[in-house]
Amino acid sequence: MASIVRMPSVLAGAEEAAIATWLVAEGDEIAVGDPIAEIETEKAVVEYAAEESGTIGRIVLEAGASAAIGEPIAVLLAAGDSASEIDAALGAQGGDAQNSGTASGPGGSESLAEASGADESVEGAAALAEPAVAVAGARAGERLFASPIARKLAAQRGIELSAMIGTGPGGRITRRDVAAAPTHARSAQPVPAPVPQGAAASGPATELVAHTGMRRAIARRLTQSKATVPHFYLVAECRVDELLALRARVNATRENRISVNDFVVKAVASAFESVPEANVTWTDEGMLQHRTVDISVAVATEGGLVTPVVRDVDSRSVSDIAAGIRELAARAHGKRLKQEDLEGGTFSVSNLGMYGTVEFAAILNPPQWGILAVGAAKKQPVVVDDELVPATVMRCTLSADHRAVDGALAARWLAAFQERIENPLTILV
Repeated sequence: MASIVRMPSVLAGAEEAAIATWLVAEGDEIAVGDPIAEIETEKAVVEYAAEESGTIGRIVLEAGASAAIGEPIAVLLAAGDSASEIDAALGAQGGDAQNSGTASGPGGSESLAEASGADESVEGAAALAEPAVAVAGARAGERLFASPIARKLAAQRGIELSAMIGTGPGGRITRRDVAAAPTHARSAQPVPAPVPQGAAASGPATELVAHTGMRRAIARRLTQSKATVPHFYLVAECRVDELLALRARVNATRENRISVNDFVVKAVASAFESVPEANVTWTDEGMLQHRTVDISVAVATEGGLVTPVVRDVDSRSVSDIAAGIRELAARAHGKRLKQEDLEGGTFSVSNLGMYGTVEFAAILNPPQWGILAVGAAKKQPVVVDDELVPATVMRCTLSADHRAVDGALAARWLAAFQERIENPLTILV
């Protein structure tokens, strides 16, 4: 019989996702493992493979639309099924939603009918028994009817539900209603700023801009890290005159330039050769020892910070690392990162030197024990053999998880990193 294909949980912590692209069409036959769609989450686009074989009977959620994890996105027909099985499967889904109070699936938050484009929402038999509401919540004493995903989307976009007219059964507000809401339905209430005495008020000075899904994910993850991981910090002042001179010579012979950050990433990996016991990640059961070095590199995008992973950095050349970072950064800016691009890093590097920041401390990315924050290289006086000489210095701050490494081990690793940065030829051999 026909079965329902549901929105998969393709990235840890994601509550909803969108169909970026359908890779199949209605009527296509698929086998287990065949890619059928690209699913877009807050941080990545992930290729989703079929878990059953059959024929695509109906695409329920069109490309570009979003739904909660567990919501139906397509109907799959088994051998011998007819087109009538599609409506039967959808009808059974609708009945289950009424009996359970919400659509089935993890965190069921909107009915199948709404996800399929019928603009209907079922929140339970009790809700269905209520009279229709023309302007939901706009008149005193009337109950606001809106599907959970519509409420969530409205909150994210700063839209006032009470000012909307629902198009679902009984005037219920659906996801599509929120997506199509005009600007006058937005709930962003300007916050008036104090007006200096004698000055005329010329209108609101501030307005509320709703958080994006990525910003909420970043806030949630970093708050958890800072609250649950015992951070400590070590700072190294690295003289980089030799590194800058070497980089200039290398780039004089290349079309694709190598950045200081590319050398930094390679030096980070090389430091683990001297201190292999530091190449670990924390787990509650024990320390996970790694045989390769996979480094998460922070990339600032329009939507927020992402940390794609450069694999096997310890065994790759600086030029190969540079090419890998450029490719990941381009995919990050184009929101084309895949799930595997964001998972499995053993250490992180965050570089704000290009913005002129001299020194900063970064927040750890669990389960990794360390992240290196790299500042700008600046000229300053240093003491060499009891003489004051000018040098170009780059401050690097190591944030470490005290559960996984102690201060002495972290200091040994940072010293190994500094040794390689100050003697860059050791990075290349």
